[in-house]
Parts: sequence; C-alpha cells; structure tokens
Amino acid sequence: MAADDDSSPEFIFRSKLPDIPIPTHLPLHSYCFEKISEFKYRPCLINAATGNIYTYDEVHITSRRVAAGLHKLGIGKGDVIMLLLQNTPQFVLAFLGASYLGAATTPANPFFTPAEIAKQATSSGAKLIITQAAFAEKVKKLSQENKAIIKVIFIDDDPPPDGGYHFSSLTDDVAKEEEREMGDVKISPDDVVALPYSSGTTGLPKGVMLTHKALVTSVAQQVDGENPHLYIRSDDVVLCVLPLFHIYSLNSIMMCSLRVGAAILIVQKFDVNSLLELIPKYRVTIAPIVPPIVLAIAKSPALDHYDMSSIRIVMSGAAPLGKTLEDAFRAKLPHVILGQGYGMTESGSAMTMSLAFAKEKFEMKSGGCGTLMRNSEMKIVNPQTGASLPRNQAGEICIRSPQIMKGYLNDEEATRGIIDKDGWLHTGDIGFVDDDDEVFIVDRLKELIKYKGFQVAPAELEALLISHGRIADVAVIPMKDEVAGEVPVAFIVRSDGSKITEDEIKQYIFKQVVFYKRINRVFFVDSIPKSQSGKILRRQLRALLAASIPN
Repeated sequence: MAADDDSSPEFIFRSKLPDIPIPTHLPLHSYCFEKISEFKYRPCLINAATGNIYTYDEVHITSRRVAAGLHKLGIGKGDVIMLLLQNTPQFVLAFLGASYLGAATTPANPFFTPAEIAKQATSSGAKLIITQAAFAEKVKKLSQENKAIIKVIFIDDDPPPDGGYHFSSLTDDVAKEEEREMGDVKISPDDVVALPYSSGTTGLPKGVMLTHKALVTSVAQQVDGENPHLYIRSDDVVLCVLPLFHIYSLNSIMMCSLRVGAAILIVQKFDVNSLLELIPKYRVTIAPIVPPIVLAIAKSPALDHYDMSSIRIVMSGAAPLGKTLEDAFRAKLPHVILGQGYGMTESGSAMTMSLAFAKEKFEMKSGGCGTLMRNSEMKIVNPQTGASLPRNQAGEICIRSPQIMKGYLNDEEATRGIIDKDGWLHTGDIGFVDDDDEVFIVDRLKELIKYKGFQVAPAELEALLISHGRIADVAVIPMKDEVAGEVPVAFIVRSDGSKITEDEIKQYIFKQVVFYKRINRVFFVDSIPKSQSGKILRRQLRALLAASIPN
C-alpha cells in the first residue's frame, strides 16, 4: 500500500444525506429488536419451503432460548459457532442466539467440500456447528477428530445422525432457570459478533472480524433516520433468496429487515420459475438480488404470466450490473425501482447504494452504484503514489467509517495491508466520484474473482494446483462470462516431461472445491510472468486472455 503524499490536498467525499445519531452502545441483537413493541405480532420469518410463519415475538423469544441452549452446551462469550446452512429460519435464530451470548458466528457455504469446511472451522476456532442432515458426511470426520471441542447440531432429521444433537434441544429442553442462569451478558461494542471469511484484496480466505458496533453502524446507515438510504417499511415483504452466509444477505436483508420490522421471505435455493411464483404469492415488495438473477428474470419467458406488481424495489449487488442488462430488466418491469449497491465483507456490507431506494428519492444514473452511505468518508487515491484524487479521476476507492471490520482474525500483517494507519480501508477496487456524488466502479486492483457474487481467491486455487506433481507453476485469473460474471481460468506450466491435460487438471480441482471455484479453462504456457519480487503479473495474463491465445 503506497503512503499518502502529505504535500497533496485531501479530497474527502461524504454522503448527500446528513449524518445521523447511531446507538453503537447497543449489542446487535438489542439494536435489531429495539422497536419490537411496534410490530411484535407481525410476521418476521416466512419459510417459503413450508409456509410456516414466525412472528417477531416468537423470533425474539426463541432466539433467547437458543442462546440459553447454546450456553447449556458450553458456548459462552468470545466463543465461535459455525452455521453451515442453506437459508432457513434456524440460521436467523442461531445467529441471534449467539449474539445474546457474546459469541461470534462464522457462516460457511454448506456446499463447501469437507476440506474447505475443516479449514474454516479450524481457522475460526469453532466449537459447535449447526447444519442440515444432508451435510452430515461433510462434518463427520471433523467432529470425530475433534469430539472434545466440536459439537454438531442438526436442524432436521430427528433423531439426528450419530453423535449429533437436534436443534430442538436448544429450545424445547431449556427451562426458564437456564435462561436466568445465562443472564444478560456484558457485551462491548468492540466484541466480534460475525466472522465471515473473505480473501480481501489478495491471498487466501481470512476471518473478517465484524463487531457489534460495526454492524449496528452499517444497518443504521441503511435504514435509520428521517430519510433512510434504504427505505424498508414494517409492512414490506423482503425476498431472501441470496444465501445468508454471504454478508450482503446477512446484513442488508436479514439485519435491516429485523431492525424495521419487515417480513423476511426465506427461500432455500434459487430457481427462476419458483421465484416467479413466490413473488405474487407472498406479495414481495423488495427484492435484493445479484446480476445473474436479474438476468434470469429478464430472460424468463414465464415472466409475463405472473403478477409482479407488488415489487417496489429491486436492489442488485455483489457484482457489477451492466447498462444493457439494466435496460433489459426495466423494459420488462418498468414500474420497479432498479438500482445498485456496492460493498465488501470487510466493510460489513454496503459502502454505497442508489438513493433511488431512499424515502425521499434522488435521481439515479445508469451504471453507477449509488452514493456513499452516511456517517462515512470516502477518498479516491492514486494506486502508485497514494495521492488523493479529485472528482472524475479514477483511482483506488478507500473508505473510513465505524462500519468497517476490526481486522482479520489472527492476521495483523494482512490487516495492515488493507487498513492503513489513518483508518482508511483500501478496497482494491478502481472507481471515481462524479459531480453528483455518484460512485462508478471501472476496474479492480485486487485479485478476487467474482462468480455470481461468490468470492473465489486465486491464491487458494493456485495452492491446490501447485501441489500437483505434474505442475511446475500456475496462475489463476478471472475470465468474463455472461451468466456468472467471471469464472476462474488457469495458466499452467507443466513439469518437465509432463503431458497433463486440461481435463485432468479440471477433474483434480473438481474434487476439492465448491462448484463456483472450479477451473473453467486451462491455458498451457512456458512461464508465468512475475515481477522481480516474485509477484504474479496478472495484468499481463489478462492481456493474453483478451487476445484469445490458443490452447
């Protein structure tokens, strides 16, 4: 990270909306339920798979019971639990239960391989895993090898698989005495409540320490104040089809909806036809989605057969939404407000968002990702010199705000590499701020690959590939893809005498990683371009890819 040039002026950008008071002294769960008396009997969680509805009062009471049940199993302040779940009501209840205890939740993709799950569980120090019976085999070896440390709870299958507990044991068997014994845990605003994993701007996935203060700030920036940046009402029905283990869904869907008393329609997996049925059935009003889902809806021949009139807002995030796709979607659903947000795990979710979502709307610009959230500062810096840049000049986007992470778990060096001494989070994204305070993303410095919004760390795939005996050197970069946005491709240097094929390499990776990390193409080269310090020169490889080199 380049040092700032003290002699150059500082161009600091702020939100169009005024700052607001934010109750950062409150633990996250207390903040989310602060206004529950206004909507305690309204629907909170709607399980699309079963039609079951949990009221806010039921969610509030049950999450306290889950906390007591976790306490009974030995989970306390500072401990970590892993949620290895698809979208289910139990995800919400367990996350809130851990928050009550002063424990942290590390959410993980249930479609990870056993090795990927074990890496995250070990790195985070998880003492308990809550999962589904379908994923029992993935955690079996991990729990057997760490029986004294890791307990496993299943939300389905009663009785649960061997050695596990059933989720009902956290609530049904908990007496009021247990809740009283648990008491009110003293929680500091700087205590970690969420521990998602991200590769950041470079390297392997790392635990992102998000505190109570950071997440309270991030949610307040979106939905609090007289003119909320994201205007969600208590009578709204918010679609939750994006996975809750992703920070976008966890924050901007789950936490924001809980704060304002909106109903959350929990959808376990995405299928465009079933989604088009659910929207009119439950009168969905707000749909936070990602570009591949925007594309699927816009292209669906079934769209005209369903009543989409209930939808007020469609918010796209996690990856850029191109103007062509924006226009195609608006042509199909002209009554819908469509806009973008921009964020990252390390910022606790949204850093910018379209002000078309605000209560008092502002005009939005096509291709822009909105304006900076209130109570934050942004600057654009020259990646080479660190000098602060004025409007309409592209550079690395940096943000300073109480919403950003505390740091990476057990990795001070990586933390210093992304948060500088003045508290600026360097995003690794290249963009600019225009004359109307709209933020535009134009490029990326960081190595991260975004497959349908999912993070793929090149370093993780490179480490797996280089361990193969017939591969001498490797580099992984993104390749553009109409449906996924980006897919990983590998440049491979074969070992002397090796005749390893593209298909063999693909199959080797296929067995070790989740679907979105799989290698899409392999290009064989004589050498990997590197700097004198040994850093892979990915721009040169992207240029080779753009030139459509033959395999």
